[in-house]
Amino acid sequence: MFSIIIPTFNNVEYLKLCISSIEKNSKFEHEIIPHINIGDDGTEEFLKNKNIKYTITNYNAGICEGMNKASKIATSNYILYAHDDFYFCPDWDEILLNEVKKIKHNKFYLSGIMLNNGPIKFNCGNELKDFDEEKLLKDYKMANHYDFQGSTWAPHLIHKDLWDKVGGFSEEYFPGTGSDPDLNMKLWKEGVRIFKGINNFKVYHFGSIVTRKYKNHPTIKTESGSRGAKIFLIKWRISISFFKEFFLKSDKIYEGELSNPRKTMRFLFKLLLCKINYFYIRYLYNFRNRHKLIIK
Repeated sequence: MFSIIIPTFNNVEYLKLCISSIEKNSKFEHEIIPHINIGDDGTEEFLKNKNIKYTITNYNAGICEGMNKASKIATSNYILYAHDDFYFCPDWDEILLNEVKKIKHNKFYLSGIMLNNGPIKFNCGNELKDFDEEKLLKDYKMANHYDFQGSTWAPHLIHKDLWDKVGGFSEEYFPGTGSDPDLNMKLWKEGVRIFKGINNFKVYHFGSIVTRKYKNHPTIKTESGSRGAKIFLIKWRISISFFKEFFLKSDKIYEGELSNPRKTMRFLFKLLLCKINYFYIRYLYNFRNRHKLIIK
């Protein structure tokens, strides 16, 4: 059905729960493909014992390179991107498949909604040791938002042909921050106008466990701060916030396919601010040369 790609970095216990939730709460059978970054915590042995295929690097490739490597061995028509600290709520795949069937073409970007660390504040524990699975399964349907424009980025589903056509995630965003809106922009350039967050497609998110684990680590980088926003600005000449507000209309109630943004006074004013900021970052701050970026 779907190829579920999960970049993971020495986070085997959460990965076990994530995969268990997919196996337990799916209506259909799916292809699960983790990408192992380093994996010296027993991740590779766990996946071998489960007979789950995977890709691996002996270094932290980050989200973008990891996703791209794993997607190359995917065999289904759909790529689903997931974090290793997700718990998939029941019937998520049937809900998602029904959305795909309604669209009747492949130019879409569909995402779920995150409970706990996301739009819906629904606390069933912030770590495995205090995770209340029984509470989650009993009450998750009562924790609701609405179908919305834009996306929470992950989990997301796109057709593999479209993923391949735009080249997957752009690896200059290592370790990952900024790569999601960049992917959305590449899809927009390909004519995609359906960017929909689905209220009933729910995952529980523990909240960037790996990022928390390695925060302020002297050598291991799992968060790029404002660097991703600067790369996006240099590459597309608008900011992520501008793209989300005027193109994706993020977080507004979903009303169907998007159209090109109207050039209102607010649009033109904020566009001018983007151009000023671009000039500063690109030429005065010399961001591109400082970071030796090759942006295609």
